[in-house]
Amino acid sequence: MTIAVGCDHGGFPLKQAVLESIAKAGHTAIDLGTNSTDAVDYPDYSAAVAETVLSRKADRGIVICGSGVGATVAANKFKGIRAGLCHDTFSARQGVEDDDMNVLTLGARIIGPLLAVEIIQAFLKAQFSNAERHLRRLNKVKGFEEHFGQ
Repeated sequence: MTIAVGCDHGGFPLKQAVLESIAKAGHTAIDLGTNSTDAVDYPDYSAAVAETVLSRKADRGIVICGSGVGATVAANKFKGIRAGLCHDTFSARQGVEDDDMNVLTLGARIIGPLLAVEIIQAFLKAQFSNAERHLRRLNKVKGFEEHFGQ
């Protein structure tokens, strides 16, 4: 699997652990920046990850900012992106299995590298269930995108 990874300056301190955990799991990471703690705008990196996932250059994405909230809001503005902010392994796994989450967002100022690695492992191992009830719910969400133009 190929994973697009982007972060702002708040997420940069966690990015190396994220990249290493993806490689250790046998996947390929596309590093979309940023590459320092110099102030940048998180929407730019959420957009880069979202566009890479939507163009199918990556199967999934991970965006890291200070809290994870801004990155989640920005990524979810892209039609077809289902980003979830996860600070625990259950949410990361369940978000994929039940909701077909394709972008994981993390708050580097909320969690440390050890927990981040566990969350990423859960995210990468999970697969959408295709259960009827989950498909029905996912189709309703996709309907919102169509109806509200997002």
